[in-house]
Amino acid sequence: MHKKFSTDTLNWILIIGGILLIFEIAFFFGGTIIPAIFSALIIYFGWRKYYRLWGKVVFWIGVISLVLSILNLMAVRFLLIALIILFIINYYKSKKEPMHVVPDSMRNRAATDEVVTRIKPLFTHQLFGDQQTNDMAYGWQDINIHGGFGDRIVDLSNTVLPNDTAIISIRHAIGNIQIFVPYEVEVSLHHSSVFGRAYVFGETDWKLMNQSIIYQTAHYDTAVTRVKIITSIFSGDIEVVRI
Repeated sequence: MHKKFSTDTLNWILIIGGILLIFEIAFFFGGTIIPAIFSALIIYFGWRKYYRLWGKVVFWIGVISLVLSILNLMAVRFLLIALIILFIINYYKSKKEPMHVVPDSMRNRAATDEVVTRIKPLFTHQLFGDQQTNDMAYGWQDINIHGGFGDRIVDLSNTVLPNDTAIISIRHAIGNIQIFVPYEVEVSLHHSSVFGRAYVFGETDWKLMNQSIIYQTAHYDTAVTRVKIITSIFSGDIEVVRI
C-alpha cells in the first residue's frame, strides 16, 4: 500500500523555509516583509470599517498587496515549489502502487470501534473578524482557538460551568480579548503579550512589553468550579471582569 509523505518531510520543508526567511531578513533587510506587515495593518483597519465603501476598498487593496508581498518572499516561493514537487512524487507513486481498499463488514466495525460524537466548538479558527459567545444560554465546551485579527469575547454568565476545571485557551495576533466571569467562579489567568495591557479584576498592567503575567483568585486551588485561562497575544489588551 502506498504511503503518503511523512510529517517529518513537511517539517523539514518548513524548517528550510524558516531558514530562508531568516536569511532574507538578515541579508536583504526584510525584503518584502515590511510591506507585508503594512498590508496586514491596512487589511485590519479596512475590515474594522468594512461596512463603509472606503473600508471595502482599503480592505481589498490590502489583501492584494499582502498576497503579492507574500509571494515575493524567497521562503514562500521555496515552499510552493517544494509542495508541487511532493505532489508530483506522490501522484507518480500512487500510479505505480495503487491503494487497495479492503471492505470491512459493519458487524466487525461495531464490535471493535468505539462510538464517538463530533461536537461543534463554541469558536472556530478565524483569521479576520470578531467572535463572541452566544447571547442566549449555551452549553459549555472548553475553548482552544487561535486567530489573526479582531476581538474575542467570552461571556461565561450564559452557560453552566462543569464541577471541574473549565479551560479557555486563546492564541491571537492583533485585537482584544474580553472574558466575563460570574462572581462565584474562581479563576486562574496566564497571559503573555508582546504589546498590550491587562485589566484583571481591578488589577491593571498598563504596559506589557514581551511579558507574561499570572493572576489567581484566592480560593482557586480548593474550588470545585473554576476556570483556567491561558492566552497569548501579539498586540492587544486582555480584560477579565466579574459579571
